[in-house]
Amino acid sequence: MIDVTPLDTEMTRLAEALRAAGTPFAMATVVRTVGATAAKPGARALIQSDGTIGGGWIGGGCVRAALGRAAQEALSDGQPKFLSLMHEDLLAGRGVVAGSAFEGVRFARNGCPSKGSMDVFVEPHLPQPELVVLGGSPVAVALVRLAAGFGLRLNAVPVAGPLDPARPGAQRLVVVATQGKGDLDGLRTALSAGAVFVAFVGSRRKFAALSDTLLAEGVAAQDLARVQAPAGLDIHALTPDEIALSILAQVIAIRRSGQRHGAQVSGV
Repeated sequence: MIDVTPLDTEMTRLAEALRAAGTPFAMATVVRTVGATAAKPGARALIQSDGTIGGGWIGGGCVRAALGRAAQEALSDGQPKFLSLMHEDLLAGRGVVAGSAFEGVRFARNGCPSKGSMDVFVEPHLPQPELVVLGGSPVAVALVRLAAGFGLRLNAVPVAGPLDPARPGAQRLVVVATQGKGDLDGLRTALSAGAVFVAFVGSRRKFAALSDTLLAEGVAAQDLARVQAPAGLDIHALTPDEIALSILAQVIAIRRSGQRHGAQVSGV
């Protein structure tokens, strides 16, 4: 059993504040040590997005650089990291070099004079993905209602207009569900919103016609090619609720794919 220390309390408060602000951070936990190490199993530290220690304690400066890099990588791709810190003699004895990875373990050099080894689990904590639903159509209303219980930060925008910048480190997914009432404005907003995924509720033919107009305005063809049209997975949906369900399923697939930049899931 590990006693709660003032450092633990301070770290917990900082983690709560960062979550409330939508600021990404990582938690590093020592899970195993061999030989003499300053930190012992169970020691934890909160690592901020710039790689610095924000709270807790996990050892001296000889391990912090490697932990900071692992935390930044975890925050970049959204995947946990398992880091094994060893003295360079031990790394050489195992035939591995610092920075290499094998079977999910990333190896790094422990420059501490004690020459001990330490295994650390680094877990990213990212802001909730933001689902922006543009429009006030029946599909838009149904999508907002259905998505409420899936851990998404919902942003319902009945009339398309400029959006606030996306939170750093957070996925933004935009669904244009204007359905004939401000379609062009909705697409303009979606394409300039810094989204990893954009979907349009409407037929391919309708989207093609709107694309011609946007191309004539100077919108890049590669930007339009990112738009999923029609929105949603192909489940033969007919009603607004069914269409909303197909879109929500696609949003969840994008969220869980781990592809934080330009991710797309086919609708067919």
